Amino acid sequence: MPDQTATPARPRVSAKAATFTESVIREMTRLALAHDAVNLAQGFPDFACPPQLKEAAKAAIDADVNQYAITWGAAEFRAAVAAKVAGTYPGWSVDPDTEICVTCGSTEAMIAAMLALVDPGDEVIMFEPFYENYGPDAILSGARPKLVRLHAPDWTIDEAELRAAFSDRTRAIVLNTPHNPTGKVLRRAELDLVAELCQRHDALVFTDEIYEHIHYLGPGGHIPPATVPGLEDRTVTINALSKTYAVTGWRVGWTIAPAAYTSAIRKVHDFLTVGAAAPLQAGGVAAMNLPQTYYVDLARQYRERRDLLCAALARTGFTFREPDGAYYVMCDTRALDPAGDDVAFARRLATGIGVATVPGSSFFADPADGRHIIRFGFPKKLTTLEAAARRLARLTPAATPATPG
Repeated sequence: MPDQTATPARPRVSAKAATFTESVIREMTRLALAHDAVNLAQGFPDFACPPQLKEAAKAAIDADVNQYAITWGAAEFRAAVAAKVAGTYPGWSVDPDTEICVTCGSTEAMIAAMLALVDPGDEVIMFEPFYENYGPDAILSGARPKLVRLHAPDWTIDEAELRAAFSDRTRAIVLNTPHNPTGKVLRRAELDLVAELCQRHDALVFTDEIYEHIHYLGPGGHIPPATVPGLEDRTVTINALSKTYAVTGWRVGWTIAPAAYTSAIRKVHDFLTVGAAAPLQAGGVAAMNLPQTYYVDLARQYRERRDLLCAALARTGFTFREPDGAYYVMCDTRALDPAGDDVAFARRLATGIGVATVPGSSFFADPADGRHIIRFGFPKKLTTLEAAARRLARLTPAATPATPG
């Protein structure tokens, strides 16, 4: 007979997992669904991907491409990624056999890179406000995040602060350009500074370039860190199909890095997820083969979306800097929420006004730093953004939550 007096097990989680919360962004999506709100919180498009991707993926499924691809990515897809990189950024040559690892989205790419290349006790520099995954990635790798502030309203880097953040404990710096959540695009002078510091301290660069084609600066506006002198042999470039091709649910990403680093990333990736979906990598080949005009049109269409939403936000009373890239707007809420409770304000927007956003505190280590900020996303149809604008027009400092319409 079992001992009926046995003490039940006490729930215990790892010290690492206890240091961060679940994703606030995904939580706001659940709130949007529950209240039929226009979801400008989570950054996924509500429009179709290019038909070539769907046709290629369907053809692969019909051809019974249903089993594992090579762990680090189907050869045809890796070759297509390398060819697209060379065609987009002259002079950047990537060996698809030794320098690419295909992953389950850019999210896995970042954690796989950190687990492969960062040791417990190392420091990883990242800019704040930050995309919420980077800190937990470093913590799960046993590293310590070291934060450097981007200063509003122009989200500038203070050179002295960045220099002070580097030390003999620095293993890597995380870059995200174009940047989520601010829309900042790193300029040449800023990248040259990073290159100088990384060489001096023998540090790596983990650069998330998921928004590489979504910027409003014209040709050459985005500069991949891997093409900057001094960073060619110390950069891990992270990207995915998700944002450029409107397939966030496909979860097909990749890393590009020197062969020695790629070898380590491939080993970690193998034991994390084995491999990305094989038929969707066939869709990725079609994506890599799209003409240059696709990217020109993409930037033009996102500029139109940005301008529509920014005009509505300005009319409503928010203050902000128009983003140079990515598809988010960070707004100051003081005129509409003088108390400065970003979480309560975001919940009121979702449940009363019918527009879901992300509270600014989720982008800062100290929630108080984001209490007068919320983030809107605009990867949506113009009709979706127009519906959001109509709902936001009802918002005033003394607005009473209304029924979404």
